Amino acid sequence: METIFSRTQMLFGETGMARLSQAHVAVFGLGGVGGNAAEALVRSGIGTLTICDGDTVSVTNRNRQLFATADTVGMQKTAAAKQRLLSIHPGLKLICRPDYFDAASADSFDFSAYDYVLDCIDSVTSKLLLISCCEAAGVPLLACLGTGNKTDPTRLRVDDIAKTSVCPLARVMRTECRKRGISSYRVVWSDEAPLTPLPTEEVPSDGRRAIPASTAFVPPAAGILMARTCVMDLLRLTEHS
Repeated sequence: METIFSRTQMLFGETGMARLSQAHVAVFGLGGVGGNAAEALVRSGIGTLTICDGDTVSVTNRNRQLFATADTVGMQKTAAAKQRLLSIHPGLKLICRPDYFDAASADSFDFSAYDYVLDCIDSVTSKLLLISCCEAAGVPLLACLGTGNKTDPTRLRVDDIAKTSVCPLARVMRTECRKRGISSYRVVWSDEAPLTPLPTEEVPSDGRRAIPASTAFVPPAAGILMARTCVMDLLRLTEHS
């Protein structure tokens, strides 16, 4: 009998699909990267998924974020995600955390319950905290670095943080990790040099900006790459250097 995962099982077999159905993956951040990662995991057969994001859907999210539509603007991102993900796979065990991951909320997460964690958070402070929590719990972590101000999804790759370059966020993370004695962890990053956004109300002409430009190309592709890496790791089909 055909099921939602029949075509996937043709590649990974019954044993592989059983392994994925028993896995618990956590995705922190449901933006352009995290939303696509979460959906790809569900469509791949992950049995239990925790999603964490304290933000609501805004109009500007609609250019790249999977759960952002005209109908979901103003909704909690976790609620919009739940609506879509359960419509894809009603049997999914979905745990929604409408929280920002930070020092105030970190202790409420049981990292020992996760088989794999995807870091799709923008905040450097929160990313560093998440790395520390995963290291303490011995949980595999894959983090995404900067996808803003970039247009070429073919420049994305998976590497150790030490091998990154060009990316401004990578430079900050390398420095901060060294300060904390964190020497190695894997990241999805782009070796494309970031473009300079044109001045707008959100991007002043003096160059001071907190919000990067974004496209429908790079963040979603990064999320798909993260999901693929996670699935292949859980199936033990990826060799790490």
